[in-house]
Amino acid sequence: MLHEIKFPSSNGRDQVVGWIYVPACEPEGIVQLVHGFGEHSRRYFHMIVALMDAGFIVAADDHVGHGATAILNGTWGDWGDAGPHTMMEDEKLFKDVVCEKYPGLPYFMFGHSMGSMIARDFSAKYGDELAGAVYCGTTGVFKNTREVHAKLDAAIEAGAAHDSDLTFVAELMGWMFSRCEEGAALGNEWICHDPFVQKDHAADPFDAFTHPTHNISLRDFIDMMLFIEGEEWAKRVPVELPVLLIAGDQDPVGNFGEGVYACANWLADTGHDVVTKLYSGYRHEIHNYDDIKSDVEETIVEWLFMQL
Repeated sequence: MLHEIKFPSSNGRDQVVGWIYVPACEPEGIVQLVHGFGEHSRRYFHMIVALMDAGFIVAADDHVGHGATAILNGTWGDWGDAGPHTMMEDEKLFKDVVCEKYPGLPYFMFGHSMGSMIARDFSAKYGDELAGAVYCGTTGVFKNTREVHAKLDAAIEAGAAHDSDLTFVAELMGWMFSRCEEGAALGNEWICHDPFVQKDHAADPFDAFTHPTHNISLRDFIDMMLFIEGEEWAKRVPVELPVLLIAGDQDPVGNFGEGVYACANWLADTGHDVVTKLYSGYRHEIHNYDDIKSDVEETIVEWLFMQL
């Protein structure tokens, strides 16, 4: 069974579009799937089906400025003016809708890339509402954030909050192609070695990756990354919340493995139960590599059942 949900965003402007995928069995629990920067939640359909086959209800929405939500509101690349916790607070609103329909079940959150940052932000504020969290393709200390933030501050102060300057995006993320031997013709090669995945991502009409991000939204993105840095963030996460970290060791978002282990160590050093698994030789979207995506899903499902 499939529910399509619309609910008001915490930005006070948009309607967020989401879906609840319900398997035809007694559910084991609920997994809220949180997608990444410039994409949408249907790119995880293989994982959604795998989780349903394992008996989990899956809830997934499209963030403000992204996917079906951007199309509904006419706001590509514009996340509103409510600040860096907007998407996290939207996930809380969505969770409340899901729990009203399906109460009393163990509730997990899976976030990939920016979605992992949102999940980490969520964990710091609402972690006591979760039975576990999976941070996939997450970051440690992301390069260039403070330098680009200062330039965005100046642009916003000058009245360009809702302009889009691609030079800021290039400065923030351009280094991520450093290990892409095929170059950066499509502008997304760092996500996966597979050219079919690259082309599918680039041609997807629901992807916002090629739509300019507003300057204020890009600053909010940086502020969210800064908020989840270091042991200060980890101390805000309930120590009882178990965490699974998974990534490719050639993923630039995680600084080629170093950032993933930094996040794991922040959690471990503050007393958390954390499991880390890196896939050697793989880039950002480990869940979209044909040869390992089933293993990635099995790893997640096995870990979820260990928390039940």
